[in-house]
Amino acid sequence: MNVAHAVEPNAEQNVATGAAVNPAMPMKRVASVDVYRGFVMLLMMAEVLSLENVAEKLPGNSFWQFLAFHQSHVEWTWLSLHDMIQPSFTFLVGVVLPFSIAGRQNKGATKASVLAHAFKRSLILILLGIFLRSMHAKQTNFTFEDTLTQIGLGYTFLVLLSFYSKKVWLIVLSLLLVGYWLAFALYPLPDATFDYAAAGVTPGWEHNLQGFAAHWNKNTNLAWSFDRWFLNLFPREKPFLRNGGGYATLSFIPTLGTMIIGLFAGDAIKSQSSSRDKLKFFVTTGVALIMVGVLLHVTGINPIVKRIWTPAWTIFSGGICFLFLALFYWLIDVKNKKNWSFFLTVIGANSIAAYVLADGGMRQVISQSLHIHLGKTYDHVFGDAYSTLVNGALVLFFLWLILYWMYKKKIFIKI
Repeated sequence: MNVAHAVEPNAEQNVATGAAVNPAMPMKRVASVDVYRGFVMLLMMAEVLSLENVAEKLPGNSFWQFLAFHQSHVEWTWLSLHDMIQPSFTFLVGVVLPFSIAGRQNKGATKASVLAHAFKRSLILILLGIFLRSMHAKQTNFTFEDTLTQIGLGYTFLVLLSFYSKKVWLIVLSLLLVGYWLAFALYPLPDATFDYAAAGVTPGWEHNLQGFAAHWNKNTNLAWSFDRWFLNLFPREKPFLRNGGGYATLSFIPTLGTMIIGLFAGDAIKSQSSSRDKLKFFVTTGVALIMVGVLLHVTGINPIVKRIWTPAWTIFSGGICFLFLALFYWLIDVKNKKNWSFFLTVIGANSIAAYVLADGGMRQVISQSLHIHLGKTYDHVFGDAYSTLVNGALVLFFLWLILYWMYKKKIFIKI
């Protein structure tokens, strides 16, 4: 990880708008990518608003119930807006990769040096993810389902794949998803002697899937079994039995699929096609992927489950990411409507810093400081029901000010 003082943020993510890569011609940024990334990171940072607490204190209020639902993860199948944070962040890794590599090759980097840098970046992402998950633990929490860790586990493979043709990308993507689907499908369903207590679920859990789709039920599947072996290879306070949310290490395999889907989008942006053709590609691909994902779910072939990143989820969420990208690309890069987006650009230009601020301890420090200096009940100005919202809004504002200061000082955290 390094801190860059640069004229433009994340310089290696600068993207061409049509011209061929040329050492004498600096690449222009696709501003919509920063805005989309900023939107995603804002959703993550906004967890501090604790909308669920507001909804609990205002039972029966459909407005706050709706917002609270979309600031939380669904129990198992389908999705909320909050469930789109991780796939969007992952998708954008693939989107910017063609330009990152072009920028490095522009500076004389060889394929070997690009791969070496990718491996270093992978290792840092994995370790950073473990570090953030260990902040409030008594010892290192070796877990690999964190967003950064999942990206790190697949990133070097993504960079290697980027040197091949789109046909190869499609073949690899298909093999990844079909192979991952088949591995789960062949794993035996729980029998009469299965220890549901150890798995942390019950046979009658309301979110359990039936029939063939039961191969993708919570903590009774292949990925859960793998983690029962793999995670216990590391030193732990007590043996690993299950992840309470059902998340799993092996999800990095279909997560790589999400990054490959993003690679197709990045290649389209980098091409010399017209903006109209790019938008058409984004929308048609997005709609097609969503339809395929829904079809896999409703037919029972493969359910849409984000927590274990089923192949259907990879396809379905990838389609939604394409539509998000189409919206931001149309607004920012085609219509040039950028004035409203500065708030998001500040966040998106420093996404790693934003991630650490949101997932680390800074928000707790700011919250405690606000209560010290403004009073223990300052956030009750609109009543007890809105206290977490008032406190969270101020914390979010100060987190943004940190990122704004970094933006103005041209300090950008890169890995």
